[in-house]
Parts: sequence; C-alpha cells; structure tokens
Amino acid sequence: MTSRSCLSVVLAAGEGTRMKSALPKVLHKIAGLPLVCHVVKAVQATGESDVALVVGRGADAVRGAVEKITANVSSYEQVERLGTAHAVLAAREAIARGYDDVLIVFGDTPLIEAQALEQARARLGEGADVVVMGFRPENPHGYGRLIEENGKLVAIVEEKEANDEQKAIGFCNGGLMAVRGNHLLALLDAVDNNNAKGEYYLTDIVKLAHDKGLHVVGVEVPVDNVIGINNRLELAEAEGIWQNRKRQAMMIDGVTLLAPESVYFAHDTVIEPDVIIEPNVFFGEKVSIKTGAVIHAFSHLEGAQIGADAQVGPYARLRPGADLSAKAKVGNFCEVKNAKIGEGAKVNHLSYIGDATVGASANIGAGTITCNYDGFNKFQTEIGENSFIGSNSSLVAPVRIGDNAYVASGSVIVENVPDNALALGRARQTVKEGRASILREKYAALKAQIKASREA
Repeated sequence: MTSRSCLSVVLAAGEGTRMKSALPKVLHKIAGLPLVCHVVKAVQATGESDVALVVGRGADAVRGAVEKITANVSSYEQVERLGTAHAVLAAREAIARGYDDVLIVFGDTPLIEAQALEQARARLGEGADVVVMGFRPENPHGYGRLIEENGKLVAIVEEKEANDEQKAIGFCNGGLMAVRGNHLLALLDAVDNNNAKGEYYLTDIVKLAHDKGLHVVGVEVPVDNVIGINNRLELAEAEGIWQNRKRQAMMIDGVTLLAPESVYFAHDTVIEPDVIIEPNVFFGEKVSIKTGAVIHAFSHLEGAQIGADAQVGPYARLRPGADLSAKAKVGNFCEVKNAKIGEGAKVNHLSYIGDATVGASANIGAGTITCNYDGFNKFQTEIGENSFIGSNSSLVAPVRIGDNAYVASGSVIVENVPDNALALGRARQTVKEGRASILREKYAALKAQIKASREA
C-alpha cells in the first residue's frame, strides 16, 4: 500500500456527553493511551499517511495528544455539529490536496486494527471507489444494514427505515470507510440534509456513488474493530478487549504469563521472550524487559528498564527512571525511583532507593532508605560496587558510599564513606539494670491517677 498516497480523516469532534466527563471523550485512555491516539497509530501502521484531525470540544488538548505521536497531522475545527458528512468536509482543504486513498475513521473506535484498514485500502487498489467496513454482530438490531446486489454495495439502510427483509440482513455498517480521493469531495458535496435530524450523513455517499455508477463494496472486519466508545461501561469493555489482544500477542511471542487475565499492560510495554510474569502485575507506560527476567506477583512498574535475568518483586514498585542491570534484584516491598541498580546488585526487602546509583554486586539491607529530598531539592546517593549496606540504614544525600565499603546496621550516614571503609552512624547503646520495673510502676501509677480524675 505504500505506493498509494493516503490521507486519514480522523473525526474527533463529538461532544461525548454520555461519558459524563470534563475530559473530551477521545482523550479517555485505554492502556494509558488516548482513544484517538490508538486510531492514529492504526492508520499509520498501514503505511505513510497524513492525518487530518477534525476537532471540536477540547480542540487544543485533542490536537496536542495526537501531535505527540505524529508530525504528519493538520487539524480542522468543526464549529457546528451537522452530521458525519459535514464533519469530514471540515477537512476539505486537506482532501483537496489530492490523495489516492482517503480513510475516514472515528476517534472513539480505538480497537480498529491496521489489518482491517489495509484490507479496505487494498480494495481501492483493486479498483473500488468506495469501501465500507462492515461487521456481523450476533444481534444486528439497531445497526444500519449494508444492502448488497450482485456483489456490490448499493445502500446503507438504518434500522428504523428498514423493511422486514432488510432487517434480516446480518451485515451491518461499521461506519469506517475508504474512498478514492478523486471522488470524495464531489460525493460529500452532493449529500443533503433531508432527514428527521436535518444532518448530513456520511452513509449517504454510498447510494450517491452507486447511482453515479461508481464501484462500491463492503468488506467484513472483526466485530471488535468497530466498537465505538460512548460511556464508561463501553470504555471498560474496550480496555478488556485490548488487554486480551496484548496478552495473547505476548504469549505467542514467547512471554510466560502465569495468570494472563490478571496482568495489565500499557500500550508501549516491550517484553522479550523467556520473561516470566507472575499474577497481578501492572505495567504503566515506558517499561521494557530483557530476556530471562522474572516479574513476581503484585508488582507495579512504570517508566522502568529491566535487564536480562533480573528479578522484581513480589510487591515491588518501580517508578520512572528505575533501571535494573542484568541479574539485579529488587525484592519484597521495595521502591526504586530514578535509580540505576548495577549488575547483580540486590535490594531485597523493605527499602527505598531514589535518585541513586547502586554499583554491581552491592547488597542493600532490609529497611535501607536513601534520604534524597530535603523538602526543596532532590540529591543523589552513590553506592559503590560490592558495598554492603546494613539493615535499617539511612543514607542522607548527597552522599557517596565507596566500593567494597561496609555500613553497619541502623546507621545514619551523612558523610562520604571511602572505599573499603566501615561506617557506623549510630549512638552508643546504654543499659541501665532494673530500670524497666521502675518505669512500669511509674506508668501504672500515672494511669490510675488519670482514671480516678475522670471518674471524679
């Protein structure tokens, strides 16, 4: 398809009132990516395609979201909402540039796949002038029917206007189209608004094209490809479909998911083969995992890079900037943020490592904290190779622990520790024999006095 020029008109001007949200509908997210961006990624996966984005409510925000994933976008505002054909005509300037193919898609159909769009464009390449993407739901009630004669599509009839014979048709209108670019504007300009709502319907171009002797066809795409999102229930259902697709793709590509239904992926999660993912793991955006790593149960990762044969969790949280080298380990109830964990280093339990570097083969004891924030600024902690940080230690940044250094358990370290040195940063223990019973008697008397005063 790359030999044919393409424009994708993405309709994203709907009000989305049924979402009951201050956020424009097309900016609600699936797998961490706005709905409209899923659509744009799909059209771009068909080959080089310019994007004409038709916006309305929240125009600047919608435009900004799309511009983050493609530079080949121009936007057009639909000031009045006068129907789908009117919305496409908002992008008249872009259409008039002259493209072989024009895809017309909706910003609230995030599950459309590149294969379906390629199928529609392929029919244009074979000689079709208008291609309508249809689907076959289990129950077609409520959908517009695609009326075919002799292998050609002659009209789209809405449910309320269909006769009994037409209602028996199971091939329904998915809304998305591919149109030969040199015909589109003439067809759109011929659409009128002689209907109950006084709107200009994109579906009318099917009959107009047929009446002009153009070649109009329908292609069948999977039902889930044309699911539109109108409310939070449908958003959740679409999220589930997307996640199941991703899980299946991961497993086919060699990733082990012990309980697939419990793992949540982001749109850009990258995992190499022979990685094991245990149950109830959440991936936020920008996570990549090298082969041989194990992500144990109930871990939460975002903005993290995991090296080969590394281990994470269970119950670990990796925040943006966490970078684990090969064979590193971040274990139970640990949090890592903006920190490089060296090869073979271990942060085993109950620790917080933030704004830090941990050298290769270092061992971080349970309860260790890098004190990186003073209420105004963040500071760096450097922990050298083969160093040992005893349990329940606090490293007050900025500070450097040298290679092969040893920090005694329970220490508060506020100064640099040289290579091969031992640092103890705790007060000397004092023991006073017999004082425990005196304290108990004192506190018991005080408790009795308070009780008596309340009862008086």
